[in-house]
Amino acid sequence: MKNRSDRLLALDAFRGLTIAFMIIVNTPGSWAYIYGPLRHAEWHGCTPTDLVFPFFLFIVGVAMRFSFARHNYQPSSDLLKKIFWRTVTIFSFGLLLNAYPFIRQNWDWTSLRIMGVLQRIGLAYGLAAILSLYLSEKKLWISCGIILIGYWLILLLFGGSDPFGLSSNIARTIDIAILGENHLWRGTGIPFDPEGLLSTIPAIVTVLIGFSIGQLIQKVPDQMRLVQTILIRGAGIAAVGWLWGFIFPINKQLWTSTYVLYTGGLASFFLAAFIWLIDIRGYKKLSWPFMIFGTNSIFVFIGSGLWVKTILKVKFDYNGDIISGYSYLYNTVFQPLAGNINGSFLFALAHVLAWWLILFWLYRKKIFIKI
Repeated sequence: MKNRSDRLLALDAFRGLTIAFMIIVNTPGSWAYIYGPLRHAEWHGCTPTDLVFPFFLFIVGVAMRFSFARHNYQPSSDLLKKIFWRTVTIFSFGLLLNAYPFIRQNWDWTSLRIMGVLQRIGLAYGLAAILSLYLSEKKLWISCGIILIGYWLILLLFGGSDPFGLSSNIARTIDIAILGENHLWRGTGIPFDPEGLLSTIPAIVTVLIGFSIGQLIQKVPDQMRLVQTILIRGAGIAAVGWLWGFIFPINKQLWTSTYVLYTGGLASFFLAAFIWLIDIRGYKKLSWPFMIFGTNSIFVFIGSGLWVKTILKVKFDYNGDIISGYSYLYNTVFQPLAGNINGSFLFALAHVLAWWLILFWLYRKKIFIKI
């Protein structure tokens, strides 16, 4: 049996793959030219791009199980303080990222978006951590079932004639009532936040699915049996989500219960594959580039977001038009080099390489930025 650090190497490699793919889908050279699999589903459905966020939350859950080992999996004042401040810190970084660059001409703080990706990560982690510390494994699974079925019924019963529609869903109604329209995302054309308050509740289960897989990794000593067990559990979870999806659509923006199960099952497959490649087959060198990304994941998420926001604010003259530094870089380097859609993809790959080099330098210096 491989030791604990080897198992965490597989987790770091999976995390790194997820982060690298996140950069690819978040930084195309032009949003007008994107390969289909690199787009989110418009509403119902699930593309490869829609796997990034739940995979990361799943990984948070697996890592959470390992981190609790130092506290004997029991709640203590020190551990609860750590969970609280980590939740607050991650949420605060997300809020600051929304506000960046802080000072804008005629900028009104009343339009600040409150929720976001990091905010959901923080809240889902904090609540999942509390549940996992105070509930037995059986009660934890029961709680997951209650959350997922309860969320389905809330959407179904309080969403009007089109309970899973964009404008009529109860998650949007609650966000407007509590946060206000001015504090919601408007990327869909109307005030609706895909990382809103109500839809964060089922995201807790995404973390807990990862936590349960972390338990398996620690409890099953035989590596091949471990991989088989994770695959069986993942297949069962994904199958339930897929079948349930015929009456409760798989939808990332609503973070539907079916989406939780379907993506949680697929995440289990991916982690099992990395354990098989690294622990059983010994392909550590092949996983090493991904592992570099996995060692400073929150840092690269925040850093890449700040970089994009910064170059979007910088302006250049391009053939008589004033465009952002982001568009200027694409139009003057990558589009002439590879054309529209391939240039857009190459732009994203260049960002992956640039961030990998930064993270490799941090790794060589043994600098690991933990939040």
